[in-house]
Amino acid sequence: MEVITAEIQEVKAIGVREKLAAYLELTKPRIAFMLVLTSAAGFYLGADKGFDVVLFVNSMIGILLLAFGVATLNQVWERKSDALMERTASRPLPTQKVSFVEALVFGISLCVVAEIYLAFLVNELTAFLGLIVFVGYVLLYTPLKKYTSASTAIGALPGAMPPLMGWTASANEITLGAWILFSIIFLWQFPHFLAIAWIYKEQYAKAGIKMLPVLEPEGKITARQIVIFTILLFPVSIAPFFIGLAGPVYLVGASLLGIWFLMASIKTARAKSVEQARKLLLVSVIYLPLLFALMVLNHK
Repeated sequence: MEVITAEIQEVKAIGVREKLAAYLELTKPRIAFMLVLTSAAGFYLGADKGFDVVLFVNSMIGILLLAFGVATLNQVWERKSDALMERTASRPLPTQKVSFVEALVFGISLCVVAEIYLAFLVNELTAFLGLIVFVGYVLLYTPLKKYTSASTAIGALPGAMPPLMGWTASANEITLGAWILFSIIFLWQFPHFLAIAWIYKEQYAKAGIKMLPVLEPEGKITARQIVIFTILLFPVSIAPFFIGLAGPVYLVGASLLGIWFLMASIKTARAKSVEQARKLLLVSVIYLPLLFALMVLNHK
C-alpha cells in the first residue's frame, strides 16, 4: 500500500487536454492501428460466407480495445525500465503524467471491456484468443524480458494473434488459412524485433532487459536468427497461393517482397551495424502491410 500511495502522489498536476493525450499515448495508437489492419485482413480473408459489416465493425472495436489495454498494461509493468531508456523515458508513466494506479485501472478496464465486447458481440472463440493475448503478452512476455532472451519467442505468440482473431471473428473457426496468417506474423516478428533490439541494445542493457543483442554483443547469434527466420518466412508467405487463398499476383508480389526482406536481413547479418539494422527495421515495417494488402486485393 505504501508503494501504491507513493506512486499516486508522484503524478504531476496537468491540464485535461494533456491528461487525455497521456492516456492516448498509453494505448500506443500507431501499433494498435497496425494490429487492427492485420485483423481486418484476417476478417476479410476468413469471410467465405459473406462479409458482415456490423460484425466487422464490432470485431475491430473489440480487438482495438484489447490492443489499447494490453499496450497500457505493458507500460505499467515496464514503467521503471522505461525511465532508464532514452527512447521510452518520455512516456506518460516515467514522466508522471499518469500515475501507476490510473494506468493500471485504465489498462485492466480496457481489457475487461474488450473481452466482454468480443464474447457477446463477436464470438466466444475470438474472445478466448483475446484472453490468450492478455496472458501471453502482459503476464508472460513483459515480465520475462528482465530474465531471458526467450521472451522474444514467447511474445511472438500473442503478437501473432491479431490476424487469427480477425479470421475467427468472421469464420468462427480456425482453419489452415488462419494458421498461415498467424505463422506469417509470428516469423516476421523475429527479424523485426531483433533489429530493434540491436539498435537499442545499449539502452536495453542499461534497463536490465535481456534482449539477445544485450547477452551476446558480438551479434553472431542475433545475425543468424535474423537470417534464419526471414528464410523460414519466405515459404510461409507464399503459401496462401498454394492453398487457394490468394491468386498469382499475390504469389509474384509476395516472392519479390520476400527476396527484398531476405536481402536486407543478410546485409544486416553481415554488417552487424546500427545503420543497417535501421534499414532492416524500415524494410520490415513496409513489408508486412504490403504483403497483407496484396493478399486481400488478390484474394480468391
